[in-house]
Amino acid sequence: MVKHLRERDEPGEFFSQKIHQRAEQIDKRDRVILKNEEERQVFEEVFDRQTLMILYELSNRGEFAYLNGVVSSGKEARVYAGVKADGADVAVKIYLVASSDYKRRMQYVIGDPRFTKIRRDSRGIAELWARKEFTNLNAAYEARAPVPKPFAFLGNVVVMEFIGIGGVPAPRLIDREVTKKDYLMTLKALRAVYRGARLVHSDLSEYNIMKYDKKIILFDFSSAVSVLHPMAQEYLKRDVTNVNRFFGKRGIDVKDDELLIGSLNRGIKIAPRAGREEEQEEGGGGGRKQEVERVR
Repeated sequence: MVKHLRERDEPGEFFSQKIHQRAEQIDKRDRVILKNEEERQVFEEVFDRQTLMILYELSNRGEFAYLNGVVSSGKEARVYAGVKADGADVAVKIYLVASSDYKRRMQYVIGDPRFTKIRRDSRGIAELWARKEFTNLNAAYEARAPVPKPFAFLGNVVVMEFIGIGGVPAPRLIDREVTKKDYLMTLKALRAVYRGARLVHSDLSEYNIMKYDKKIILFDFSSAVSVLHPMAQEYLKRDVTNVNRFFGKRGIDVKDDELLIGSLNRGIKIAPRAGREEEQEEGGGGGRKQEVERVR
């Protein structure tokens, strides 16, 4: 009888341990979400279960320990201030699976030779935008353009360098006084992205340029396209026009739009960059485990 009871008790202990481990996993996942209890419920209402598990996976891999709250929110994505185990700040950008704004912005994907196979379901498109932002940031960073350093991405989440202090983001140009030096640094940054990374930002304005520690930093690269994109020159013209309009309104003597575009294009060879971006697979992936891509 005693032996029989022990045989039944051991499996019970095993399942009890499994339940305890699962409870710990859920608890850890919840702590990853937000420290603030009031914001946690809103967070879980906005993001689907798969996104929550992606965040848990990234946290488990050491990309961040927890999130402190929203620092930026838009139709397509939300950016959270993340904190690593050593206290360092990171930005965690989460693309919204339920967003309907992606379809309007497909013009920035269709025609880009780096992305030829596109999943049309909502999660597939959100994950494409995350991959696109990571790829663009990586190319710009490697070209030594002043952009946030990308650290990793998984699914619809991108982890990158946080520009600011203590979870407070650096101010954008729209919120700062600007000088002629700021204008020249912005042109230099635009040049590094275009000629070095072979990219056009495509949405450049005073709203996605930061002024921090006397430096200019470009961000929000989800719309950036290859110079091989059929609309690249139109987007470049729009970027240059936006920059000149802003600085001109602030009393800065700006250069002629066409002369700037001509200077950017002078002698440039419009050709595919080495190591073309891996194509996005069609379909739902059949349950294949995703790997975190990182900058090496």
